[in-house]
Amino acid sequence: MMVDDQMRQQNAAKTSTPTNYKVKVCLPGEEIPESYFQCRYDVLRRPLGFPLGSERLVDDAEAIHAWVEKDGVVLCVGRAHLISEGSDGSAADHAGPDASTCPAFGPLQEKTSQNRPSIQIRQMGTMPIGRRQGLGSLVLAALETNSITHFSAKTGFLQAREAAFDFYRSQQWQMIDTPYIIEKIGPHHSMMKHF
Repeated sequence: MMVDDQMRQQNAAKTSTPTNYKVKVCLPGEEIPESYFQCRYDVLRRPLGFPLGSERLVDDAEAIHAWVEKDGVVLCVGRAHLISEGSDGSAADHAGPDASTCPAFGPLQEKTSQNRPSIQIRQMGTMPIGRRQGLGSLVLAALETNSITHFSAKTGFLQAREAAFDFYRSQQWQMIDTPYIIEKIGPHHSMMKHF
């Protein structure tokens, strides 16, 4: 299902700000600009010493991607994908070799889960120049809204780095499961939100 231009403009209008920031969204199958991936790498992978290419995930073409840019520069990124019916949400952290495995989400381990369809938010990050300006909230809201519209999502799940935990709580996400460490990345909290 593709979002027509009018719906895309309405969603962007709901999340636009008066400071010349533009919220952009790509639905599954649409072309994702390289500047989006470069921002993802610069914020999430380069600081950890990961090689270029580790910012890519094997299912990027099947995900919803949202980002904020100003004057053509991507400042904040994120993505959401549909968690398949038979999956508990566990997955490799990136598409490259030696990827750590992210653990399952407890509520999805039940075979008769009432939480489906479910999405997972991943690869959220903001460039230092864009932090503390509400850009992460704009991207997260765009991902949530488009996941409800495109995937009919009832719930969302994510694995928050410890430094981002308070941000997600401020956006009404709740901690589930016990905190854990993702090898090579650090402490994480699994979180959930009902839409």
